[in-house]
Amino acid sequence: MATTLARAADGTETATHAARIEHVSKSFPGPAGQQLVLDDITLDVAPGEFVTLLGASGCGKSTLLNLVAGLDRPSAGEISTGGRPALMFQEHALFPWLTAGKNIELALKLRGVPKPERRAKTEELLELVRLKGAYGKRVHELSGGMRQRVALARALAQESKLLLMDEPFAALDAITRDVLHDELTRIWRETQLSVLFVTHNVREAVRLAERVVLLSSRPGRIAREWRVDIPQPRRIEDTAVAELSVEITEELRGEIRRHGQH
Repeated sequence: MATTLARAADGTETATHAARIEHVSKSFPGPAGQQLVLDDITLDVAPGEFVTLLGASGCGKSTLLNLVAGLDRPSAGEISTGGRPALMFQEHALFPWLTAGKNIELALKLRGVPKPERRAKTEELLELVRLKGAYGKRVHELSGGMRQRVALARALAQESKLLLMDEPFAALDAITRDVLHDELTRIWRETQLSVLFVTHNVREAVRLAERVVLLSSRPGRIAREWRVDIPQPRRIEDTAVAELSVEITEELRGEIRRHGQH
């Protein structure tokens, strides 16, 4: 996937976007012929920007993320990114026969990092996600939140500038999710990554993102966007977060009513 570069006055080139989605549509075969899942989506993610994709179940959020990740191809339109994105799923997808450290090292190995350097880099990543000392722990010894931290460290090991996250905290309890929201915000600010984050949780979207993009349902289209100007770090119970969440929830409910979903 190519990216667009801008040349500064000093001659250096910088990416103008981390991801560019231009007039993208996606159809899948169904009993009655081709079923349109995404319709004419145009969206840019700027370098260092945190964007959440929000919508009802079945609106095509995960489909769009898979297209950006290069796991599938659009039926129409174009997608460009500045290199291969890193992808983190709802399930941690760790190999249970490997330790936490070895799961991360596998990503480094696939990236071509020399073996002598992998252990030290893995320890750095574990410290970044606040799992210092967990290198030798097996997956079954880790809590759900710790497993997602290892999965995040493994995604970061790819050294991509764009991190794609598909409801990574949905299966966690509220307290663990709250802690990981803090951790993700910290890591995003420290690493200056671009993040495209899929969720159906309105408050999660508002707490994390600089921009919230609402998709309509059947087929998915961009219904509305919100710029979130609430200073970070945010709390999920903050008044400003709650007020914007109410506004977005009302818009989401309207989309659901318009498309006959329950």
